[in-house]
Amino acid sequence: MLKSIQNWTANLGSAPLVPLFALMLLFTLISPVPTAQGQTLTVLHTFTGGTDGFQPYSGVTLDQAGNLYGTTTEYYDGTVFQIKHRNGGWIFSTLVQFGNGEWMPQGRLVFGPGGVLYGTTYRGGNGFCTEFGCGVVYSPRPPQTICRSVSCPWTNDMTYSFTGPDGFAAGYVALAFDSAGNIYGTTTQGGNYSGNVFQLTRSNGGWTATSLHDFDGSDGYEPYSGVVLSAQGDLYGTTWMQGPNNRGSVYRLTNSGSGWTLDTLYAFPNNSDGANPVGGLVFDQAGNLYGTTQIGGSGGGGTVFELSPSGGGWNFTVLHSFSGQNGPSDTLAMDAAGNLYGTTYADGAYAYGSVFKLTRNNGSWSYTDLHDFTSGADGANPVGGVSVDASGNLYGTTSDGAGGPCTLGCGTVWEITP
Repeated sequence: MLKSIQNWTANLGSAPLVPLFALMLLFTLISPVPTAQGQTLTVLHTFTGGTDGFQPYSGVTLDQAGNLYGTTTEYYDGTVFQIKHRNGGWIFSTLVQFGNGEWMPQGRLVFGPGGVLYGTTYRGGNGFCTEFGCGVVYSPRPPQTICRSVSCPWTNDMTYSFTGPDGFAAGYVALAFDSAGNIYGTTTQGGNYSGNVFQLTRSNGGWTATSLHDFDGSDGYEPYSGVVLSAQGDLYGTTWMQGPNNRGSVYRLTNSGSGWTLDTLYAFPNNSDGANPVGGLVFDQAGNLYGTTQIGGSGGGGTVFELSPSGGGWNFTVLHSFSGQNGPSDTLAMDAAGNLYGTTYADGAYAYGSVFKLTRNNGSWSYTDLHDFTSGADGANPVGGVSVDASGNLYGTTSDGAGGPCTLGCGTVWEITP
């Protein structure tokens, strides 16, 4: 699935344009949908293909007030949107519309230092990798003055424009920040064009990019997800393909002071334990790593796995195997109790994707199917993962489904309440 997306986005000139409509829906009222295990799924917004955009790939990000922020991809352009919690309901607003130099925001928005939002685009910027640029790191900012209208557009700061050697084509990246405010991420074709891990540091009021590691295929290829920082400042991530066994890998980058050294923690040896990890990694409090693969496992639809440090090495365990064609495509979410949440792209009872939970109990893990998407009003094919609030409510997006003028449906934003 993701390879076809990559091929399609690399040939944007031949991509069909979907008609856009001027109407933006500010309120979305859709009846709750029963879920597989008794929870309630509510569609908070159904995209129309108009100024609200379509095809939200990246899921949503929560602020401290419980408001949601996300992006739509829209073939060429894209948007940044906000869904604000007000008076027991939800109000949808388009904050930014891309098209003036930045295109295709596929990665999840992340709050950086000072509560500022940051994201990445797959194309755009001033680089010359293609006629559509190399991609950028951007930062949407609220208006400087008080805005009293219902919809208040934000400004969009192009934080950094990639040039190719320092980065090219950031995928489903969630940027990471260290205590000094430096930014870390990955691109799928940067460096030597097998992908890279980059660092942005502040310099003379701007940003300077450094490629910390260029993948060459033997150590991995096309890292679609970003990296996670350990307490020691090491970077951990995954590569989608190649590596020692040609099925993707889990890696660590360690700063020795004179440079960064890559260690392959796990190279998927065969399809039985999973292959092609698209999503990134998440730590628990004990230092264990959790991730997913898109395919493989006993059911063929991908896996959830755990890597536990042991005696200077790492023990690998498959926690769950999915059925279907394409499993998880994004990084897992973890709640305060250590439970894991995620989505699958084409698993579930109807093969349109699902939302799941893994609960740890006495050293073992139990799987719960929270919702199976139908490609009806609830949407279809979630690429992005799950966000969890303090009350245990889950939020996410579907890239397709729910009708509209888009070929496969324009997608939704959804909530699951316990």
